[in-house]
Amino acid sequence: MSIPGKRRQVSAEGIVFDIQRFSVHDGPGIRTLVFLKGCPLRCPWCSNPESQRFEPELFFDPARCIGCRKCGEVCPRQASTFIEGRLSFDRRKCLQCGRCAEVCYAEARTVKGRPMTTDQVLSEVMKDCAFYTVSGGGLTLGGGEPFSQAEFAAALLKGCRAKGIHTAVETAGPVPWPHLEGALPYIDLFLYDLKHMDPGKHSRATGADNRLILENLERLARSGVPVILRTPVIPGFNDTVPELKAILSYGRSLGIEEMHLLPFHTYGKGKHRFLGRPCPAEGMTPLSEGDMERFKEALSREDLRIRVGG
Repeated sequence: MSIPGKRRQVSAEGIVFDIQRFSVHDGPGIRTLVFLKGCPLRCPWCSNPESQRFEPELFFDPARCIGCRKCGEVCPRQASTFIEGRLSFDRRKCLQCGRCAEVCYAEARTVKGRPMTTDQVLSEVMKDCAFYTVSGGGLTLGGGEPFSQAEFAAALLKGCRAKGIHTAVETAGPVPWPHLEGALPYIDLFLYDLKHMDPGKHSRATGADNRLILENLERLARSGVPVILRTPVIPGFNDTVPELKAILSYGRSLGIEEMHLLPFHTYGKGKHRFLGRPCPAEGMTPLSEGDMERFKEALSREDLRIRVGG
């Protein structure tokens, strides 16, 4: 029975590709990380390539396949067939419908990305509320680029704020300013990914220059919400002291007080293979701990707190 003059609030819906609990690297305290799908950048070193496209995508790890043949039985396009007892998977035929993942006992097939409402996500976040209270933790929203789903991101952050949960957002800022501005009242901390100060080099690597990214960072620095700079240190792209110092100096000019250096790792290589895509960072190798400490030491001479890792 409806009550005259009252309207039921409809929960917003977005595409989430992962929820990770008990994180201690992405903001203060113990945190729940909610990853939203979709990103306008195409960084070759991306550790979450499954986050780049907005639509759900099929992950297939052939090493986990036990040959049960259930995938072939349910596939409407015969993308999965067995020839002489061996699986053949033709991604060109795949509809990304996820039926094979539903029947895959071994979880060799999983779908990355599913529609969720704000109520569903908040229900997951609230399961660890006791840990947030003890540790000063909360929700960290990441991606992809979370503000590519601006309305959904704002609704999640607003919901957490209403429940007294600390909120942090990992963003690179490559979106129109209103996408960020609408969520500002509900954000306690920005973890801002700044990769390079040179617009040409940034564009060649990521597919977009850094103009909008820098403009949004300047606006955020004036907003009063705390900002921590995060710079992925990538071999052959920005792994020199002058390049890192240029980022540091820019952040310091905006009144930012802390910078995190994130060492490149190879987590994304296998994920590209599971998506059936070539890995643009195939030839890259991680920097050593010694390299990262050298960068930290060189930058620590400046008036900014420097940390290696998130």
